[in-house]
Amino acid sequence: MGDRSGWTRFETDVAAVLERLSEGDVVTYGEVAAEAGYPGAARAVGSLLSRLSDADLCWWRVVTATGRLAPRCETEQAKRLRAEGVEVVEGRVRGLSRYP
Repeated sequence: MGDRSGWTRFETDVAAVLERLSEGDVVTYGEVAAEAGYPGAARAVGSLLSRLSDADLCWWRVVTATGRLAPRCETEQAKRLRAEGVEVVEGRVRGLSRYP
């Protein structure tokens, strides 16, 4: 992982949740926020991931509550998810509830 000395508590807590995900896991922004201890902060998680998308965080495993992929990153996110065995159809994870 890169240097996180300047990270906020929120950023560190979100990163910890993402680091526990395994290949093929898919979670929502809201689930990440709640598990990190910030229920209701789904938008803040999305904002963080959009700023840190090149960091060593598995941003591609996080989708909206409806399974929609991240705007402006859909092609790359779909490619990474499919490589992990996740079914992506028309910009959404199909059967989101199947993924832990």
